[in-house]
Amino acid sequence: MRVTIAHVALRAGVSKATVSRVLNGKGETDAATEARVRRVVKELGYVPSARAVSLAKGRTGVVGVLAPALTRPWLAQVMQGVVDSMENSGHGLMLFTRTRGDDSFRRFAGQVDANAFDGLLVIEPEETAPAVAAMASAALPVVLIGDRDAGLGIPAVASGNRPGGRQAAEHLLSLGRHRPLVLAGPEGYDCTAERLEAFTGVFAEAGFPIPQQACFPGDYSGESGRVAVSRAVADGIEFDAVFTHNDLSASGVLQMLGMTGLPVPESVAVVGFDDAGHAALGAPALTAVRRPLRDMGAEAARMLASALAGAAVPDEPVEIATDLVVRESTVIRTP
Repeated sequence: MRVTIAHVALRAGVSKATVSRVLNGKGETDAATEARVRRVVKELGYVPSARAVSLAKGRTGVVGVLAPALTRPWLAQVMQGVVDSMENSGHGLMLFTRTRGDDSFRRFAGQVDANAFDGLLVIEPEETAPAVAAMASAALPVVLIGDRDAGLGIPAVASGNRPGGRQAAEHLLSLGRHRPLVLAGPEGYDCTAERLEAFTGVFAEAGFPIPQQACFPGDYSGESGRVAVSRAVADGIEFDAVFTHNDLSASGVLQMLGMTGLPVPESVAVVGFDDAGHAALGAPALTAVRRPLRDMGAEAARMLASALAGAAVPDEPVEIATDLVVRESTVIRTP
């Protein structure tokens, strides 16, 4: 038979509420009563449920994660970092996505109102940023993961967009590539502006300013990569390199370059951004700025666990360094 709190209370001659106060360290009972309750707990082998103890302390022991659609290729690495860190801190996870748009977010907001979790990790808040900021201002501990929405006043972990843009530019310049196309991310994202400014700034400083017509807006899709190359060729823009703001658009670039008869990397060198896993599988394999996705997830989870423990967290976004992984899309490998 499973021993319950009622058995302990009966044997010790106290109420269940008194047993609960003793077990949760509330300090509201006299020393003799507390000693008697603890002795009975030991004699009966009573083990309180973790959930009951958490609720008694005003905590669930669970952290919420709000993510975009799980189909995004880089998301698995971020989530693995979150899981690794949260398992170490002893927290459970409750995952929500925005797959169904407003309907998904309404259901998530209902869980926030019900205090279903102690704190929240938000991956790339995008259109939900104002609502998430309101939740944070209402005393829900929140940490953001991503670099599209800076300036929300919420603790955040991001990758080095400016350093990554510089790394890509310096690599291409070192190869003697002076006429790059740039396929950026969507307009309005902070990461788009930071990567673009850093990349074009390096070329300008080297004496090779990039003309406006060689910079194309993108949407992170393979189709945007195909469109950018086809338009550049049709407009007669001369280029010897392409820098894209993610790996998927780079795959579209590589495909269209092959269709137009421009060999990679002999005629055109291609650099992507993310290195989320499939970059190494193409033909040729893609040189890419590697975002530290798993480290970003782990660091954000550590920050949230610290906040839940009452520790201070940084006011400014924590930036984790990128690095450039060189592959066959920029450098011909010799046997």
